[in-house]
Amino acid sequence: MSTPTVDPEAFRQFEKAAHDRVSAQYHDFFAPVTSRLIEPLLDAARVGKGTRLLDVATGPGIVVARAVARGVSSAIGVDLSPKMVALAARLHPGLDFREADGEALPFPDGAFDAVVSNFGLGHFPRPSHALAELARVVAPGGMLALSWWDLPARARVNGIFYDAATEAGATPPSTVPAGPPPFRFSADDQFAVLLRAAGMTDVAVRTVSFTHRLPDLDYWWNGGLGSLARASANIYGQPPEVQRKVREIFDRLAKVYEVRGGFDVPVSAKIASGRKDAG
Repeated sequence: MSTPTVDPEAFRQFEKAAHDRVSAQYHDFFAPVTSRLIEPLLDAARVGKGTRLLDVATGPGIVVARAVARGVSSAIGVDLSPKMVALAARLHPGLDFREADGEALPFPDGAFDAVVSNFGLGHFPRPSHALAELARVVAPGGMLALSWWDLPARARVNGIFYDAATEAGATPPSTVPAGPPPFRFSADDQFAVLLRAAGMTDVAVRTVSFTHRLPDLDYWWNGGLGSLARASANIYGQPPEVQRKVREIFDRLAKVYEVRGGFDVPVSAKIASGRKDAG
């Protein structure tokens, strides 16, 4: 199957509007999941006392807050979504959050000892351009580290929405512009190639897996559709009968994870890191 042509500006504007729309519920539903990757991500980037850190696609700003707790000398979080930036500033008063495009960062070359992005990669219109830009602002000898989702079969908290929509035959509506393949970097080799192409050395990719408890199906369904940019736009853009079919399939697929008191949902993600050559 051929990869659809991505219109970078159309996809960028879609992502900006979508994350403005989901900002509040993303924090409530997904932050408890994505925050589990923060400490391993900061470890991969060797973030500690004295580090100058940039967090790209900062969302609700938890990465910056955790980095500050480690004693970094400075930490800046940037996001394309104005409402995400406002949310981060409200949750973490006194910390530095700014609006910025990951493909055009407003910082000089080599400004940071570590640059990280927690689940931001799939939201960039051109991942290779974004990685080159992130690498540009890493100081020689500094670190770049990113997290992204594993394949839907292993990252069920969000992957179940993709599987249900696919089984229901839901094709993306015209309101959802073509974007980069969302699970391309679920493959270790593809993730590693991306970092090496951006000039990183000592590249490593690891898998982080855990189980996340959700209380009931409605919470999972409503939380996912209130947090996932592309998946929710795809499902909400379907005719009512297709939306009902997606929900029926979702319920059936989710039942596998039912336990006493809720659902124990498998989560799996990748962390890739590399060092910028000091030479």
